[in-house]
Amino acid sequence: MIIIHSVNNTLPRLVSRSLQDHLRVMPAVVVTGARQTGKSTLVQDLTPGGRRYVSLDDLDALDVARRDPEALVGGERPVTLDEVQREPGVLHAVKREIDRRRRPGRFLLTGSANLLLMRRVSESLAGRASYLTLWPMTRREQRGHGCCGLWEELLGTRDRDWLDLVAMEPDQQEDWRVLAGRGGFPVPAVHLKTAAERAIWFDGYVRTYLERDLQEISAIAALPDFRRLMRAACLRLGGLVNQTDLSRDVALPQPTVRRYLNLLETSYLLVRLPAYAVNRTKRLIKSPKLYWGDTGVARYLAGDAEPGGVHLENLVLHDLLAWRDASLDRVEVFYWRTTIGEEVDFVIEAGGRLLPVEIKATGHPRLGDAAHLRAFRAEYGNKARAGLLLHTGTTLEWLTPDVLAVPWSKVL
Repeated sequence: MIIIHSVNNTLPRLVSRSLQDHLRVMPAVVVTGARQTGKSTLVQDLTPGGRRYVSLDDLDALDVARRDPEALVGGERPVTLDEVQREPGVLHAVKREIDRRRRPGRFLLTGSANLLLMRRVSESLAGRASYLTLWPMTRREQRGHGCCGLWEELLGTRDRDWLDLVAMEPDQQEDWRVLAGRGGFPVPAVHLKTAAERAIWFDGYVRTYLERDLQEISAIAALPDFRRLMRAACLRLGGLVNQTDLSRDVALPQPTVRRYLNLLETSYLLVRLPAYAVNRTKRLIKSPKLYWGDTGVARYLAGDAEPGGVHLENLVLHDLLAWRDASLDRVEVFYWRTTIGEEVDFVIEAGGRLLPVEIKATGHPRLGDAAHLRAFRAEYGNKARAGLLLHTGTTLEWLTPDVLAVPWSKVL
């Protein structure tokens, strides 16, 4: 199992098994994700002593990557190249080496940006590489379990058996507002103990992102404008992406807002959740919804004194994304909203079936809270599974014959 080392903790990561599986098949595997999610620790601990490790955060290595990339990627030993977004040109040398001698697991690359979205990256290693994303730590990773929520188990269990499945889960209650405040980056989530300590870390993280990491993706001259856009985006968690409104509120041209949002998405800080758009009988809203890659950073940027229900939504989405991107099976996550106001927070599409999930920041779920889940099920018939209503109380019961109310902490 791949671990993050600390003074007192060895915490396994969800993506480790998928990473091993990919390395057994593909000549190159690329692990991407935001800065400080634990990518370097992940790849360094993969096979101690078995791989040659080079980090392009090292200025000498970066200079070699620019002048003589073949010196980095050649040789018999498998190679790990960390932070390749600092010199995307090295990917051409990787491609040439793979084409010259193709064998599984030869290259393991990491990048703190989505290389497939970076304009400076002209080489995608198509057919030669597979891609994995390391998201900030899930709640169960933070607790040392190396996994995500019960999504796989729910999908693999008959709907009528869900209550028994969830009831058998250990009771690990926690104030979701505390979880939202610390987020999932390993340092603030695991190693820092107070909100004041985390605020110092988040401030340094944002400054480093703006003053260094962002410049590796695209030149930004007006950093105050960019930070203002970041804050505005954090204040719109869970809302539809409306670039016109954002442009007006932050006093920036709409093309600039579009470019800044794209950069945030490329950096894995911003998440645009697509709508489920298979239309049967109703008119659907198809604009994406806006979320953040880490609730701790989002709350820091927004200056929120207390988290709201949308932060609980964001926590659930983060767990879903970590599960989706570590899964070997094809899984998609959407939201659903109609023009008459019916909405389901998340729709999981897997194995040709749809699992609708609704989030309610209430300790007392009511029958009316199941209405939109039931509307979704009525719309999609046999393709839709029973609805899942996650809430902040202790109720575990079928609100209706097709909607199960579950404490969020039982699933996450």
